[in-house]
Order: sequence, then structure tokens, then C-alpha cells
Amino acid sequence: MFKRVLNAAIFVILALAFIEKPSSLSVTSDLRFRRVLWEPPCGLTEGIDVFCLLLFIVDVVIKSYLIGWEEFQKSKWLIAYALILAASIVDWTVTLCLFCEERIRIRRLLRPFFLLQNSSLMKKAFKCLRQTIPQITSVMLLLALHLLLFTMIAMLLFTRVQTTEDDQEWKTYFRNLPESLTSLLVLLTTANNPDVMIPAYSRNRAYSLFFITFSLIGTYLLMNLLTAIIYNQFRGYLLSSIQALLIRRCLGIRGAFEVLCCERPSKAGRRGSVRMTVSTNTVLQVLQKVKMSSAHKQEMIKQVKAFTHDCVTAEQFRALFDELHKETVREVALVRDAETPISKRDGFFLGVVNGSFVLYYLLEMAVKIFALGIKGYCSYKSNLFDGLLTIILLILQLSSLVQYGLPHPGWNPELHGLLSLWETVRLANMLIVFRFLRLISSVKLTSLVANSLFDLIKNLRAFAGILVVAYYVFAIAGVVFFKDKIPAPQNATNASLNASISSENMTQQCGTYEQLGYWPNNFNDFAAALVTLWDLMVVNNWQVFLDVFSRYASPWSKLYFVAWWLVSSVIWVNLFVALILENFIHKWDRTYHPSFSDQESEYQMSVQDMFSGSPYACTCAFICGLESINTECHSTAHSNHENG
Repeated sequence: MFKRVLNAAIFVILALAFIEKPSSLSVTSDLRFRRVLWEPPCGLTEGIDVFCLLLFIVDVVIKSYLIGWEEFQKSKWLIAYALILAASIVDWTVTLCLFCEERIRIRRLLRPFFLLQNSSLMKKAFKCLRQTIPQITSVMLLLALHLLLFTMIAMLLFTRVQTTEDDQEWKTYFRNLPESLTSLLVLLTTANNPDVMIPAYSRNRAYSLFFITFSLIGTYLLMNLLTAIIYNQFRGYLLSSIQALLIRRCLGIRGAFEVLCCERPSKAGRRGSVRMTVSTNTVLQVLQKVKMSSAHKQEMIKQVKAFTHDCVTAEQFRALFDELHKETVREVALVRDAETPISKRDGFFLGVVNGSFVLYYLLEMAVKIFALGIKGYCSYKSNLFDGLLTIILLILQLSSLVQYGLPHPGWNPELHGLLSLWETVRLANMLIVFRFLRLISSVKLTSLVANSLFDLIKNLRAFAGILVVAYYVFAIAGVVFFKDKIPAPQNATNASLNASISSENMTQQCGTYEQLGYWPNNFNDFAAALVTLWDLMVVNNWQVFLDVFSRYASPWSKLYFVAWWLVSSVIWVNLFVALILENFIHKWDRTYHPSFSDQESEYQMSVQDMFSGSPYACTCAFICGLESINTECHSTAHSNHENG
């Protein structure tokens, strides 16, 4: 319960950014339509803020008390937790002293830490990032050298000349060092290609070789090399982390066995050796109390009951946990679905076909329930989906019969309101077509790709959390740096705006923020900042934002946008690609490489297993040397048992 309260407090304190000054409570972020916004009174958001901070203080006090002072001094996360809470309380006090009129609130930048420290998965992902970034420094330096070298060459090639027609390349893209660097940096992301080379290419086709060479080396070689290095370092670090994790899990299983068997040792074997066992009833009692999925629990109980003796050996106890790695057996069924043509000329045929399908679905549902039982039927998500749709269709079909009567030649139910009951029946019936998706599992390669996609979606929480933290911090910083920096257009009234848009666009320089009408993309509030950061992460036309904030804020504002490009597009996106590659390669090897033995295939473990969040996900994966570990643990525990 306290965990849920803590999660709710984290959500609330992060959501405060949407209603705090500057408020995001407006229909649009367009500068031409914005009016005076409602601002919360002083003390409202501050009261919610301090309540959440008090909950966090209780959390850190409880954790520190439970682990003790010595362990607290070793925990960097708890120390940082306490320091950030102290800084937040101080900043909150300053806010009240200044009657909520301070311009910068430091605690807003610190809030994402509460989300980060509350998730062990995000801590692992953050540690992975921290270990990966130093390894890619050499490639980043090489990329910077490549950018600087071609910038110097460009400034020598595209110099100012006498004729105005030949000055366009220099005037537009390479007037000075900062503009040259910016132009080639944007070209590295292909956002301004081929615009950047058109003026020079119009003069001489040989100039295209410069831009093509730059893109080949930078975009297609160095950037892909960066992806490969990130993937290699990312995978190598996680594999070492997984090995350490597996050792702990293996020792945990063995330790659980020793605890359960210490009261009932049974002597067996040769040469007077003592073989430790656990009572079958004891294992069954433990399985009844432990929290795990019902399907896994039932399978483990079934295996325990299948043992011939009334005791469980260490190897049998270990083998029980293999069930936690096995996916629930899914049914393979062929379902004949048909897309019924919609005809408005005569509803008789459509009504008969629709009723026939409803009867067919009811019969299918009844047969499945009879064969599997209610519990077995409900254990498949596809059955729940089909059953829910069948019940909806049955209710709608009965209602249609009550209102319109039985179908007959020339039968055409009348439309009542926006959507008639008959139209609703047909709309719900169309959803049945989606049941063909279950056939994906019947095609090997398609199933492989689909499973990789679903696993990626399920196990992306840690990396998505890191991206949320980055978005939050950069959005708050963007609001601080660039709020109200872009002036609203003059005479931007609703009555005259639509009529003057085309004429204003014609008078503006082509490709600028004003000419493109990017007015909703700004940093005037938190919500608008999030959308603007998304547009920047996509890097399409991001040179427009570099230009406008350089003109209205400061030329140094480019550092902010380049930093966001590095964090989001270069580092996070490449880590995302690495995650996809690791997951797909792992599944491909297990599916298409028969050289893997059954045991090797059974104990293969992917990066996603480590980040899946399930406490049982990694329990039974073993590494080389497991037998020696088990033997050492067994002998140590047995000697301790004999010594009392």
C-alpha cells in the first residue's frame, strides 16, 4: 500500500509542472491565439508539493532505518535521495518567502530523480548509460573532428565573391564559423539535405562531391559505427550484469533449499554421504503461499505431486523453477473469418449473415468452455477478447431483433440518430476480423518478428523511464531559458489572422520559423516544451528551431539544442536500436540455429529478461560453473548444519 502511495506521489509531483506557472491549461500553444492564462494561487501547488516531499522524507527515513547507518553510508542512491530532498525543501521555503514570484525553481529540475530512484530497473538502465557513454567518447571526438575539418574546407570553398548570384551558398549557410558548423551539423542529420548544397550545385556540379563525401563519412559511416559501438558496449555491460545477477539467483535457490531441508535431512547415497531433501508437503505449502502467476504455480504444483517419492532433491527443487521461464502454452487454432460486404440496397442478406456469424461465435465459445472449462477458457487472452466481442454482438443482435424484427427480403433498418443500432451491430462485428491476428503465430518468421516487437514493448519500461527523465529535465530547462523569447506576431486577432496568413508567409524568408508557421512550437509552458522537444528529437527541420532561438534568445542557445540532439537522437535512439538488435538476434538464434542444445536453449537469457521487472524472470538461468557453486554451497551449508 505504501508503495502505491509513493508511486502516486511521484506521479502527482511530476504532473505539477503542467499547472504551475507558466500554466499549460490552454487549448493551444500557438502564440497567435494565446490569451491570459489562469495561474494557480500562491500556496496551492506549493501545498501539494510539500505534501509529496514529506512522503518522500518518510520513505528515505524508513529505508535508512531498516538498512542501518553503515549501509546507508554505502548507498549512493539513498544519500543522493536525502540531499535532493533537502535541496527541494530549501527551494520550497525560498518560494514561500518570495510569495511565489521567483523566476527559477531548482526543485522542478530535481523532481525526475524521484522517479529514477524509485525503480530498480531504471537504476540498472541508468548505470548502463553511465557505463556506455565513456566508451563512445572516442567516436564522438572523431565525429567532432570530421565536422570541424569539413567546416574549414567549406569556408575555404564557399567564400564571398563579387557577383551576388554566386554569393548564395556563402550568404545562406557558410557566412561565419558558427553558421558553418550549424549547417554541417544539421546536414549530418540529413534535415537540410539537399537544400544546403543547391546554391553551390547550381553553379558547378562538382560541388556536390563535397556534400556527398561529408554525408558518406559522417552520416553513413561514423553514425552507424557509433550505433555499433554503443550496441557492443551496451551488450557487454549487460552480460556482465546478468552474470552477477544469475549468481545471486542461483545462490538464492540453493539457500531456499537449505532452509527448507535443514529440519528434515535424509541419509541416502553411497559411502555414508548425506543427501539433503525437502518434504513434498513442505514444497507444496510454500508454493501455495508464494506470489506468482497462477499458470506457473499450477504447473509447479503438478510437477511436485508427480514426484514418486515424498521428498524433493536439490536437483528436482532447482528444476521446478525452470517453469518460470516457460511461456504459457498458447492454443493454435484456425478460425475462418469472413469480411461481410456492406450493402445498403437490401439488408436481408446482411442481416442473415450477421446473425449466422453471431450463432457461430456463440457455438465456438460454448465448445471452448465445454472443452477447457471456465478457468481454462479465461486463461487465454484471445479467448477473453473473442468472448467479450461475442457477448456484445449477442446483446446488440437481440436488441436489433426487438427493434427491427426478423430480417426479410427488402428489409432495411432505419437510421435513428447519428449511429443506428444496426450500424452499431455491424461496427462491432467488424472487430471480429482482428481475430486473424492469431494466425501470426503460425508463420515462423512473422511470429519471430511479432514476438520481438511485443517483448520490446513489454520490457521497455526502464529505458522509457530514462527518456521521461530526460524530457522532463530538458523541458523545465527550456521553459527557464526560452519562455516568451519568441514575440507573438502583431495584430494576431482571430478575425484577421486567417486572412493574413498567406500574405504574411509570402513576405517572410522561406524556411524560417515565421514563414513555416511554427508558432505552436515554443517553450512558453511545460506541455508546449514537451511537444517541441519531440519535434527536435525527430530532427526533421530542427535547423528552424536553431535559427529562431538564435535570433530571439542568444546564439549560445544552439548548445541547448545540440545537447538535446546528443541525448535523444544519438544516445537514446541508438540504445533503443541496440535493444531491438539484441532481442531479435537472441530470438533468431534460438529459432533458426539448431546447433543450440536443449539445455543451452533453455538457459539462454536476453537483456529484456533482466529488465522485465519480474522477480522470477531470471531465477533459473545458470552460467558456467554452476555445479561447482552448488557443490560449494551444499558442502558449506551441510557443515554448518552439522555444527548446529
